[in-house]
Amino acid sequence: MSLSLHYLIREPQIKNDTRGNAKLSDAKRPLLLLLHGYGSNEEDLFSFANELPDEYYVISARAPFDLMYGSYAWYAINFDADENKFSDIGQARASRDIISNFIDELLANFPIDSNNITLIGFSQGCILSYAVGLSYPEKVQRIVAMSGYLNTEIAVDDFAKNNVSNLKIFASHGTVDQVIPVDWARKSIPILEKLGVSVVFKEYPVGHGVAPQNFFDLKNWLQS
Repeated sequence: MSLSLHYLIREPQIKNDTRGNAKLSDAKRPLLLLLHGYGSNEEDLFSFANELPDEYYVISARAPFDLMYGSYAWYAINFDADENKFSDIGQARASRDIISNFIDELLANFPIDSNNITLIGFSQGCILSYAVGLSYPEKVQRIVAMSGYLNTEIAVDDFAKNNVSNLKIFASHGTVDQVIPVDWARKSIPILEKLGVSVVFKEYPVGHGVAPQNFFDLKNWLQS
């Protein structure tokens, strides 16, 4: 099936009843949409797809900007002569809307419950997850935001007017992250709460990665 983003998919796992017969799946299933980090690809987060709850569609999307050699980005990161780092906000906003449209395509092509959609983003994918959730809260109910931060420049201009009271976020970060400082993640939380978002924030003694305890906690959060 050809959609606007390349993706990998794990369909919901149909469990057997007590007699060993396969149960018919429900008409509509929840979705976990995985968004990888800068310089990675759709295979990265998909590596733990089989550890995620059985009832979900698990779909891992490839970012649209090709960095070559199997690496992709949601937007470019540029450096000036003094090694200051700048995000390409135009590309980031384009990716925000590509992801929003991709959700619409998934709903049109799979029996996904439009009221049960979760974005799971790592690093740059986390930054995009925040932007999509705040820009289009009618499309996303939950966000797992790992090792990233809120960049309001990427959200739609009038995002603060949106009703985000139904949006729930599990945010996590490594306390010794050398790529995205934990302070950036910490500063995001009061901004989100002021907007009316329900946020759980946890820190782990790791660098720029997902600790086993982090994965355990996010699974518990999803299932609660």
